[in-house]
Amino acid sequence: MTRITYDFLMSQRETDVPYAYTERDTMLYGVAIGMGRDPFDTTELDFVYERRGRLKAVPSQAIVMARHNLIYEIGLNVPKMLHAEQKLTLHRPLPTEGQLTAHHRIVEVYDKGAAKGLMIETESRVQLSSGEALFDIYSLYYARGDGGIGGSSRPQRAAHPMPQRAPDLVRVTQTLPSQALIYRLTGDRNVIHGDPDIALQMGFAAPILHGSCTMGIVCREVLAGVCGYDSTRMKTLGVRFTSVVYPGERLETDIWVDGNMVSFRCRAPERNVVVLDHGECAITTP
Repeated sequence: MTRITYDFLMSQRETDVPYAYTERDTMLYGVAIGMGRDPFDTTELDFVYERRGRLKAVPSQAIVMARHNLIYEIGLNVPKMLHAEQKLTLHRPLPTEGQLTAHHRIVEVYDKGAAKGLMIETESRVQLSSGEALFDIYSLYYARGDGGIGGSSRPQRAAHPMPQRAPDLVRVTQTLPSQALIYRLTGDRNVIHGDPDIALQMGFAAPILHGSCTMGIVCREVLAGVCGYDSTRMKTLGVRFTSVVYPGERLETDIWVDGNMVSFRCRAPERNVVVLDHGECAITTP
């Protein structure tokens, strides 16, 4: 087995990686984050149904369209790994189908100690087959089962500042008990999201929802509550994942709007837990 060292991790790169997605993938993603819950809501129907000629992609779909394999098959303890942060920057609206090329790399690795794990930062730059920049993704992963490889400890990273007033609106989402099983069909098949035995071994009460699915749900709530379902208005979407979500839970998303900057926080009220914090979304004026 490959010995995990700082230099080995920092050498991980994938360049000119081809990807392709279809309208079916776009509709599956929409369903996986809860679009189309009301069959008579035609605004959401346009994200999950192609026959009306108005199919649209949810901006957060970008995070599943060109996944990298930098950290999953190199000897890290993947079942213990958690998503800590993610930020999406969109250079143009997502087409509903297309051919893509991506460049992925590990940006930095921070060692919290042998018993505390690693923080691994990655970057993905994705473009259309024509060469036009489409989106960039920054991700931070917490490899809880690894650590003690040396290197620096994690520096303090500035979080998006949250407004101190009451939220301007609160959006409520009832997740499905099967939501993680549906979402894993978009590509992330980490066993912790589907296998109850492994979830229990990892210290969770049940299989947990993907952090990126929670991010997608919140993207949908900002899209609906602030942007009037106009997906072209979203330019960035960034989050910190602060706790797990269990499929079937009710989520409440607090939203603040300050000009072209939207701040948000997502809570699981029955457990009194903030599951996603320091959310930021830059939007354009309609």
